[in-house]
Amino acid sequence: MLYAWTTDAGIKERAELGGAVTGLWKYALEAKVVDAVLVIKKGKDLYDAQPVLISDPEELKETAGSLHCGTLLLPKLIKKYLNGAEKMKIGVTVKGCDAMGFYELAKRKQINLDNIIMIGVNCGGSVSPVLARKMISDKFGVDPNTVHKEEIDKGQFIIEYEGGHKGISIDELEEHGYGRRSNCRRCKMKVPRQADLACGNWGVIGDKAGKATFVEVCSEKGAKLLNGAIDAKIIETQPANPKGLEVRAKIEGAMMKLGDKWRKKDFEALGHGRERLKMIMEETSRCIKCYECIDQCPICYCVECSTKKPYLVKPGVLPTDFMFHLIRFSHIADSCINCGQCEENCPMEIPNSLFMHAQQVELEKMFGHTPGVSMELPILALVDEKEERDRLIGTGSDQMYDIFK
Repeated sequence: MLYAWTTDAGIKERAELGGAVTGLWKYALEAKVVDAVLVIKKGKDLYDAQPVLISDPEELKETAGSLHCGTLLLPKLIKKYLNGAEKMKIGVTVKGCDAMGFYELAKRKQINLDNIIMIGVNCGGSVSPVLARKMISDKFGVDPNTVHKEEIDKGQFIIEYEGGHKGISIDELEEHGYGRRSNCRRCKMKVPRQADLACGNWGVIGDKAGKATFVEVCSEKGAKLLNGAIDAKIIETQPANPKGLEVRAKIEGAMMKLGDKWRKKDFEALGHGRERLKMIMEETSRCIKCYECIDQCPICYCVECSTKKPYLVKPGVLPTDFMFHLIRFSHIADSCINCGQCEENCPMEIPNSLFMHAQQVELEKMFGHTPGVSMELPILALVDEKEERDRLIGTGSDQMYDIFK
């Protein structure tokens, strides 16, 4: 566990915490450790997070810093547009849900993890860009177009704008329906140690506060990347302050408790049994079957989607048959990583993530399987899908899992 910072003046000027992550990626590109790096940069403004694939180390400077109003999930982009990193080595900066998504897609053989290097960043949550604009206008009394920087620090959402800066407690904002996305409130994957390196600001104290990044080495791959950057003199380090370790653990523990609090509140509001089913049926009755929830979900990977089969879901009918949602629930619930993409991108504002996450947590209690933390298969993943489809076609059997062979 180390404090790290970059020696690159250009990166350091734009960075928030010493620029260690950007410096590591610069080394990775220059030393040909990776072919490209997939990162996020600010587009038109801080509400416009854009994914960019960078192969030129000089372009990395534009990506330094953080965007809490960016709600993208990166692993499915690699699956859809980069052939799952099958023949390309890619570095990716990930938050907790990104790392979980990589593991779940890798289990399904949609991403080649051998060609992926992940640098994880601690994450207290992200804010929907649409809601962020409304929140800044209504709660802060500031024109959102004048805001040039935002951060979440010490329990506050803080903005800097033309003429000043202001912070409001996250708790206060969330009690009024603002603040972090609902899935982020329930999240308990705050430090993604499935990544090769886990970085961030939690635990950096003393004279290095705000000038260095906390780095946990989580794999041999991560150790090799860090040591290479140190040897190349792109990164400098010092041992983490022992009191900083305590601070880091305390912050992470507090975030875990907050996640438990929101899970209790959100899940209890759904009710139980028929009461919950009735609520889900009412909410999903607004569905226009645009397929955004499926297109964005990192667990959805089937070439032939069962929701498009006319004998299961009638085509051209609105409101959509509830069977559409039952198929999704049965397919995803054991492996939902609570990334929130199905809810974030739903034009009808259906709380899809809440419904799916509530079911996943119940299955986790029953079977002890937590999605996205390791390469352990979910309890229902007994066979390869294509292999099973071929078997069904060949035998005519309606037994989905032939577990008695």
